[in-house]
Amino acid sequence: MCEKKYVTVAYDLYSDNAEGVHELIEKAPAEHPFQFISGMGLTLDAFEEKIMCLSEGEKFDFILDVADAYGPYEQEHVIELPKEMFCVDGRFDKDMIYPGNVIPLVNADGNRFQGLILEVKDACVVVDLNHPLAGRKLHFVGHVVVSRLATDDEIRGVVNMLSGDGCGCGCDSC
Repeated sequence: MCEKKYVTVAYDLYSDNAEGVHELIEKAPAEHPFQFISGMGLTLDAFEEKIMCLSEGEKFDFILDVADAYGPYEQEHVIELPKEMFCVDGRFDKDMIYPGNVIPLVNADGNRFQGLILEVKDACVVVDLNHPLAGRKLHFVGHVVVSRLATDDEIRGVVNMLSGDGCGCGCDSC
């Protein structure tokens, strides 16, 4: 079995917007770095592959192509759902369901994901199920803050989190 590593990285994430301008879209500063355990599916495979060959303190600057990031934007992932699906106590939830809002969804298999409300029509709601960064190259610039072997407790915490048993931190309030 491959040894799992606990890794934290500080980075700025850039991508070209619809007008072709290279813009900052996410920041993970050293004070609040992005953290993951390798080999557990918590990051994009291509991102993890680039980071795992680096040591603590090393800098990185790489671009993930669309195929290695969140894939192409797919129009078939824009769907119309019956308005009744968004009713609470018999009333349409207009406080949560409006254009531009991102809502949590669960499919029949219990998988959780997010959808962007594009439009509210008379009988249905148009929802975009594409990842917000689908269709975009991702440019990461940053450095590795921590890179070490993961402890059994850290691995167990991630397994608990992925199975829906709390946040994985081991606290009593999960």
